[in-house]
Amino acid sequence: MPLNSPNKLIVLDRDGVINQDSADYVKTPAEWHALPGSLEAIARLNHAGWRVVVASNQAGIGRGIFDFDALFAIHDKMQRQLAELGGHIDGIFFCPHAPDAGCDCRKPAPGMLRDIGKRLQVDMKGVPFVGDSIRDLEAAVAAGAHPILVRSGNGTEHEANATAAFANLLVFDDLAAVAASLLDRKPA
Repeated sequence: MPLNSPNKLIVLDRDGVINQDSADYVKTPAEWHALPGSLEAIARLNHAGWRVVVASNQAGIGRGIFDFDALFAIHDKMQRQLAELGGHIDGIFFCPHAPDAGCDCRKPAPGMLRDIGKRLQVDMKGVPFVGDSIRDLEAAVAAGAHPILVRSGNGTEHEANATAAFANLLVFDDLAAVAASLLDRKPA
């Protein structure tokens, strides 16, 4: 299935796609470390006219492990480092709920992605959604977006199950490889 995004919008999971993931949560700006090439990839997409949006589960808030101020400080660090490269993230959406909260915004539910579509006034059909877990891919499919798995973060451990479960799934080593593929595509 060819990748198509007429709105030049791409949605990214955060932990494991943009930055290093942690089983203990990324709780402070000091713990947030960009994955090699991820910020450069976002900047390249921006320079080519792509809008980049983040959709991230942040259960650490719901579990009381960190607060909104810490999350916003992490996102400020990410945006500052992107700005140094001439890039930016157009919107950061997150689910602050614990896994057992029963909300519709926590991936694999599609609520967060539907909210992105509503707020940006775009049809999510075919919009690339890059994640490193099965729940990211499930949310993408449920919202009509095009799921893409990256091996960075937790993607390698999910790859075999993901390729078996999702027809025509695109798999890349990391966000830099996704960006290279998108930017090398010629218009149809």
